[in-house]
Amino acid sequence: MRKSYGICSDGAELMVFCTAVDSKIKKIDRFLFTKIEEKINELQQNSDKDDFETIKEKLKNPPILSPEEFALEAAYVVLAGGFSQKTAKKKFSEISKLIENRKEVSSDEIFEIFHNPNKAGAIAKIWNGREKFCRNFYSLQSADEKLKFLETLPHIGKITKNHLARNLGISVVKYDIWIQRLAIALLGNGEKATFPLDENIKKYCDKMFEDLQKETDFPVGYLDAVLWKACQIGIFSFQE
Repeated sequence: MRKSYGICSDGAELMVFCTAVDSKIKKIDRFLFTKIEEKINELQQNSDKDDFETIKEKLKNPPILSPEEFALEAAYVVLAGGFSQKTAKKKFSEISKLIENRKEVSSDEIFEIFHNPNKAGAIAKIWNGREKFCRNFYSLQSADEKLKFLETLPHIGKITKNHLARNLGISVVKYDIWIQRLAIALLGNGEKATFPLDENIKKYCDKMFEDLQKETDFPVGYLDAVLWKACQIGIFSFQE
């Protein structure tokens, strides 16, 4: 017997278990998404760099940031890649205090806080070049042009550019490992998440978000943030 709202009790063919409804699922619809939001709020995990409401507001009304604000957004994304959110937030707070009101900063100073030479160097370059980077970003008109530009920033790659773009107010999907696994489990054929992103897996991700956006009317960037968090904290679990 299958329940409504994308939840089922017998679905042996399904690959995803959701603790928000204590059941295997075959799709994510408006009812289930609301339950997931509620569960994340209950666990007090409703944030990336910003809380969910701030993310949603940024995507609906993209802000125009100062060069300093722009550089800090980029610095957080550099820190976050490959590290836990807890670590990224802690080190971001320390680095923000270091560079606040500084015209320039050295990579050695940042390395004293975050012992990764490549990331320390990238953050220093972004901060020291913030005026040019910010000006060039806002001179571009389309989201695609802005995404291509973000990829040229130090230590911002093909996947992390989407994270930074979302934090700057561009509604895009990050296509990270968790989102790929979720889309594959619900819509795929047993593929493995890959980097660089496989086009078939991208189609699964896009279909998942397209269907959910029609039901919720939320920006895909916000949907991505919520589903990523649900995967990251174990609200979704995946069967092998």
